[in-house]
Formats: sequence, C-alpha cells, structure tokens
Amino acid sequence: MKIGLFYGSDTGRTTAVAEQIKENLESRLSIDMFDVVDFKKEDLVKYDYLIIGLSTWYDGELQSDWDNNFNEFCEIDFSGKTVALFGLGDQIVYCEYFIDGVGILGEKILDSGGSLIGKWSTDGYLHTDSRAELEEGEFCGLAIDEDTQEELTEERIDAWCNQIINEFTSLQLTNSKTN
Repeated sequence: MKIGLFYGSDTGRTTAVAEQIKENLESRLSIDMFDVVDFKKEDLVKYDYLIIGLSTWYDGELQSDWDNNFNEFCEIDFSGKTVALFGLGDQIVYCEYFIDGVGILGEKILDSGGSLIGKWSTDGYLHTDSRAELEEGEFCGLAIDEDTQEELTEERIDAWCNQIINEFTSLQLTNSKTN
C-alpha cells in the first residue's frame, strides 16, 4: 500500500506534524510526502490512499497553499479514494473556527465520492464550534493545537497513526478479498 501525504504550511508547524506522521508510519506503510506549495492535481489523483494536512487561519480560512489550489482540488474525483485528514488550529483564540480547514476539505472529499478515516474525538478540546465536526463529538480528522496543548501533540499523533494504520490495513484487506 502506497500512501500520498499532502500538506500545506505557512509557519512550519504543519510541516513538522506531517514529518512526525510520516516518521511514525513509514516503518509500516510506504509514504510519499508532498508540500502543496507545488500542488499538482496529477500527483494527488494517482493515490487511492491519502493523508491530507493543513492549518486553519484567521476566521476559518484555509492555509494559503490549499487556498491557492482550492479550485483545482475541488475538480478532483475522490471516488474510490480513502483519506485521513489532520489539521492544526488554536482552540482558544479561534474557538469558533477550530480546524475548520479540515472540515472544508473533508466536505469536498465526501461530496466528490471519497471516504474519510481517522475520525477523532472532540473530548479534551475547548473549542465552541468547528466545521471539522461533521458528526457531533467527532472531528473528521486529527486535531492538533500547538498553541495551547502542544504537550499533547506527540501522544495524539501516535494514537492517530495507530488508528489510521488499522483503518487503512482493514480497508486494504477488505478490498483484496472482493477483487
């Protein structure tokens, strides 16, 4: 199984989290990593299994590279693709927009026929609202807050990586039995 990990980062924090995720997974999965500053739709569409990460800026805006490439991202047919999302945000200062970028991309992926794995409980977070909470009590991907809970980042990444390994592996086994 080959997985494409695509991320966008303005400050380097999302890059650091993407690198931690890759390092955590690469002993068990094959990961190709891409910074979306150089986004090419062709790179993304060649993967059936994806990990996508970004930060949310200001009042629920996409990270600048994802924002610059959003129209092209919306043209992608995600049918048959399985995606795990992760996002960074500040749950205190931007409590009503916490990791909205994850929700924005998650909605587009689902609307285009893709499936999401790696859902993450909202327990332990202090936000008041989030577009990433597609189902009550669950973000549609991993939520990282490097501003107010950075001491939990490594633990959350480890737990989420174990979760998505199980989910990706289970899907691959299911798909190989039906083919």
